[in-house]
Amino acid sequence: MKFFSHLTLLFLSLFISCRFASSKKEILGIDSMKVVMWDMLKADELFIRILVKDTLASKKKENIRLYEEVFLIHHTTKKQFDSSYKFYASHPFQFKILVDSLDAFSNREKNKLLEQHGQARKAENRNIPK
Repeated sequence: MKFFSHLTLLFLSLFISCRFASSKKEILGIDSMKVVMWDMLKADELFIRILVKDTLASKKKENIRLYEEVFLIHHTTKKQFDSSYKFYASHPFQFKILVDSLDAFSNREKNKLLEQHGQARKAENRNIPK
């Protein structure tokens, strides 16, 4: 009887660990999720700019098309993104790491743009006769 209960416990733990491992495969890592979320934010910004010019864009579901493009670029699916987002939202420590990572990434991107803009401005100033 004791052997049977140990065997049942072993199979149960294997079953749970295999289920957890298969669900873990659907979760994007923090680095991947950060980049996908960054591109989703950029897609939202682009949609808002399109919406200002074309008020029918929301009826055409332009934002969904942009999101699908982001998923294609990053070789992921809406289902995988949604399950990853739910996972991080339900794990506050990992979610904080994700948000902090996204914030640092956005600051780096902003600094790159400012640096490029500053170099372009310097080049313009060199070409202006005084």
